[in-house]
Amino acid sequence: MKGDLRAIDVKDKKVLVRVDFNVPLSKDYKVTDDTRIRGALPTLLYLVDQGAKVIVMSHLGRPLKKLLPDGTVDRDQFSLRHIVADFSKLIGQPIAFVDDTIGDEVSKNINTLQSGDILLLENTRFYPGEEKGDPQLANQLASLGEVYVNDAFGAAHRAHASTTLVADHFDESHKAFGFLMQKELDNAKKIQTNPARPFIAILGGAKVSDKILLIEALLEKADKIIIGGGMAYTFLKAQGGNVGNSMVEEDKLSLAIELMNKATSINKQIVLPTDSIAADKFAPDATYRNVSSDAIPDGWMGLDIGLEARIDYTRQLEGAGTVLWNGPMGVFEMEAFAHGTKAVAQAVAQATKNGAFSLIGGGDSAAAIEQSGLADQVSFISTGGGAMLELLEGKTLPGVTAILK
Repeated sequence: MKGDLRAIDVKDKKVLVRVDFNVPLSKDYKVTDDTRIRGALPTLLYLVDQGAKVIVMSHLGRPLKKLLPDGTVDRDQFSLRHIVADFSKLIGQPIAFVDDTIGDEVSKNINTLQSGDILLLENTRFYPGEEKGDPQLANQLASLGEVYVNDAFGAAHRAHASTTLVADHFDESHKAFGFLMQKELDNAKKIQTNPARPFIAILGGAKVSDKILLIEALLEKADKIIIGGGMAYTFLKAQGGNVGNSMVEEDKLSLAIELMNKATSINKQIVLPTDSIAADKFAPDATYRNVSSDAIPDGWMGLDIGLEARIDYTRQLEGAGTVLWNGPMGVFEMEAFAHGTKAVAQAVAQATKNGAFSLIGGGDSAAAIEQSGLADQVSFISTGGGAMLELLEGKTLPGVTAILK
């Protein structure tokens, strides 16, 4: 099967592995969430066990968007050396690090590798050619290894040099998906093809515009779409509701009506929150109260789904066969407005316990389920918000296509 890592003999071979170590760092450059590092461990440990010489590459942040005053990249703030200690501890062996991505120093370090060793290269995004998809940079990267493995699902929707173009330099018997990438694709397939019914999608987040293609795709596949978060108020206002100062995309009101009408015409449901937690300002110390979602007082804004909506959404998920959750129900970063998201997290966990397959679509949803302490009670949490979103919208991901061709 194309893309199957286990089908490739990697013993004593230089294996170039693209991972997603784009982890959050504190002000003193300590890793504050090692989820992405842990996600890559099964692939890397397998390669070590098989006696490969493992060369790891990743990006970290957007260094070219935050250049120093002299126009150079901030090699201190965005260096992958900050994660070496955590990476080494998690994988249980020393990690060699080289402070460049290509060039003589990198080649010299690679040539000293023994089978089972791991070398981490510096941030791929220090080179402008990475994000531009520069063929020359891809060629230089490809020359570092004999086998290429892509385990960076979170970057698979980008046609960058290290995620996509580099794969063109390897034939199908010398390139593969990592285990994390394969798991992401396999779980997305459960949503895309013959999902267990009823299939219920829960969509949140701030803007309808971010989720238009997903809503349209899900109207074809899902039996019901439950909507929360800021995007709900565009739908509510489009129906004539008074939403006060709630977030509304005025240019998307007619689209919201079109989507509601389309749902009705194909006998699908778009469910909106009957009530909301409205606040007098966007702040943790705001005054807030529970009000009807279509009667939010002027000057107030909806920042979470209300008490009735939480009960309703929980009830809507009873008996679900498949659940997709993408986006929080409110401003869950503020404790006062996190209760709706927590209630939905609990309902998704309960549906999973009752036999549903549940997929959490990465990004804020993944953060929310982790924050609620229920991460181990759902079927699968995606590591790539944007990539999973595009996959579920029906788009082809360049990083996936490059391995399969």
